[in-house]
This record gives sequence, structure tokens and C-alpha cells, in this order.
Amino acid sequence: MSGERPRPAESTDRDMDRKILELFRCHSGGVVSGEALSTLLGVSRTAVWKHIKNLKSLGYRIESVPSRGYRLVASPDILIQAEVSAGLVVRRIGSHVVCFRETGSTNTVASHLAAEGAAEGTVVLADAQTGGKGRLGRRWESPPGVNVYCSVILRPPISPLHSPQLTLLSAVATAEAIERTSGLVPAIKWPNDILVNGFKVAGMLNELSAETERVEYLVLGIGVNINMERDQFPGDLRYPASSLALEAGRTVERIPFVRALLESLDRLYDEYLLKGFPPVRDAWLARSAVMGRRVKVDGGAGILVGTVEGIDEIGALLVRTAGGSLERVLAGDVSLEG
Repeated sequence: MSGERPRPAESTDRDMDRKILELFRCHSGGVVSGEALSTLLGVSRTAVWKHIKNLKSLGYRIESVPSRGYRLVASPDILIQAEVSAGLVVRRIGSHVVCFRETGSTNTVASHLAAEGAAEGTVVLADAQTGGKGRLGRRWESPPGVNVYCSVILRPPISPLHSPQLTLLSAVATAEAIERTSGLVPAIKWPNDILVNGFKVAGMLNELSAETERVEYLVLGIGVNINMERDQFPGDLRYPASSLALEAGRTVERIPFVRALLESLDRLYDEYLLKGFPPVRDAWLARSAVMGRRVKVDGGAGILVGTVEGIDEIGALLVRTAGGSLERVLAGDVSLEG
């Protein structure tokens, strides 16, 4: 008798929806017969029709062509597992995707999943958050249908001291995805803000569970303003904010963005595990908005002013003061001076 636990019906249905979408895409807008779908998927034609109806209910435009079969006409811009995973090329990050229409915080969900043993590379996405979290206990505005709210579970073989390196890695991956899908040229402001034309369009929040010498798990939280309009931003923001759509002058599709983000994260994380922090550090510096610039750093206990000379081996910001001393900044808000 097998000890394997049966898969939940909902999970099986999602897998079948994903396979149908993959078959449609393999035919590049052509007609796929119901008989072919039935044979390739190993289910009845009645079951095929059931899944077609379900995909239509999610917003997919699927035409029934009499005596021939079905044709996928258009896909909705909604964050569902079948759509995100279709065509996604990854080894680890994104191998398992969990999507919500709405949740309190994707970081909170991911932390719970990680504590319960979820595999490294598990991704949590939400169309909206009611309690999105930013740095230093701030709120991250998370309206539905316009942005990307994403959390990734990692289990890196590193000490807690080196965990900030992965925040910088996620910033590089986000910048790559923005450039790849929007054509914009983003810059990274230490430690976790992505800027386009001087406006903040994305931020990262790294949360971890660790022992003294090792990380048990780390959650990379990434929030990106994709298609927010001006009137959707709150009036009390600390820094000027915008969205990719506002800066590009056109709507940016969220699904291709998510795929690009997960693929960049997957590639950079593999490289990090093989080669360590230096390649990430070099990529971060190449996109830095503060390198060589005069900055003001508010660390909470005081203000530091100086010129940025780089980041060290754990990701701390190196600032040369007017007096000549080189200061290591581990946390704080950075703003450009002039």
C-alpha cells in the first residue's frame, strides 16, 4: 500500500488549467481540438470542457470553433498560478507559486509557509494586500489590480550577518525585470529602493528566521508599482513615488513582469550560491543611484553626511565624511545632497 498522500483536487485542477494554457501557447493562437486536448491530458472531453469554462471564468478569452476545437484569443492580466508558471524558465525560484486575490501581507504568508517547511524557491503573490509592510514598520500601499506584491522563500547556507546581501540581490533582480519589460532605466538607492527618473517605483523588505550561526529561512519581499495612477498614491509619502506605467507612458503587463522578475532572481541566486557576493556587489554598484554621490544618512540616532565610496563585503554602505573618516552604514534612510 502506497504511503503517498493524495493531491488535493484544487491543486490537480490548477495543474490541468496550466497544462491547457501551455498547449494553447504551443499552437500560437491556432485551434486545438477537444479530442487532442483530451488525449494529451489523459482526461475526458467533458473534463476538458469543464476546465475551459473555468479558464473563461478567470477572464481568458477562448473561442469555440465548431467542428474544430478551441482557440485562445487573449489572456487576462491577473496573478494566478497557471498564468505565472506558463513559459516560466527557472530552476528553483518560482518552481512553486501560491497566488491570492487578497491577503494581509505576502511576507507574513511566506513566513508561515517557511516555518511549516515550504521548499526553497516558493513564491507568494497577491493581487492586493490589506497590510502591506515597508521598512521600519511603515505601510506599503497595496491597491488591487495594478501592482506586484511578491515574497520569495530562501534557505541560503549563510550566517545571519550576511543576509543583507540578498536584499541587494533582490534589488538587482527587480531592476533587471523593470528594464526588460518596460524599457525604463532604473537605479538602486541603498539599501532597497528602485528609482526611475528620481521617483521610487519599488522597494524590498528582507525578513528572516535565524539561529546564531545560520539562517533557517529568509523571506524576500518585493513590491513594485506597475500601473498605479497618480490619484492612487497617498498624500503623506516620505519620498516621491511613481509607477512604471506613469514613467513609461504606457501600461505594463504584470504577468510578463513577474516572469522576468522570477527568472532574474533565480539566475542571480544560483550565481550567488556558486560564486558568493562579489558578482551581486558588482551588479548593484553598476546600477547604484548613490555611488560617488554626496548623501545624507538618517540612522535614527543622528545624521551622517558624506560621499558614498561603495558597499562592503556584507552590503553595508561606505560613506567618506568631510573629516576624512570612512563610516559603515548598516541601516538608515539615505537621501541625495545636491
